[in-house]
Amino acid sequence: MTDKTHSTATDEPTPSATENGSGWACDDFTTTAATVGIIFVGAALIETALIPGMVIGAAAVLAPKYASKVGASLQPLFRSAVRGAYKVGRKAREAAAEAQEHVQDIVAEVHAEDGAAEAAASEPAGKPAGKPAGKPAA
Repeated sequence: MTDKTHSTATDEPTPSATENGSGWACDDFTTTAATVGIIFVGAALIETALIPGMVIGAAAVLAPKYASKVGASLQPLFRSAVRGAYKVGRKAREAAAEAQEHVQDIVAEVHAEDGAAEAAASEPAGKPAGKPAGKPAA
């Protein structure tokens, strides 16, 4: 005879679904998906106008469960979009300031040319420019 004790089922804990690999969560999802599919097919056979309402209802049921996950996964995308928009805005401001500076330079040149043309037109035609009008040449 042996002195070994036999273990009973109550001595060892039952492994969870993920430990024993049976995938109960997956089976539950598959069953739910099959049920929803059968309901959709039945609704399509009876009345196709019911399908949009069923889709909205399914989305309303699933929204609380998956909204936080979707929000967490979209947060990096949102941040990069905001960063990109900020950089584009900054570059646009710089480009606008540079364009404004070029326009002001051109306007100043045109204004200076007009002033020189008016000064040349106001002097008498016979006298050389740059000499005083009242004194004779020596």
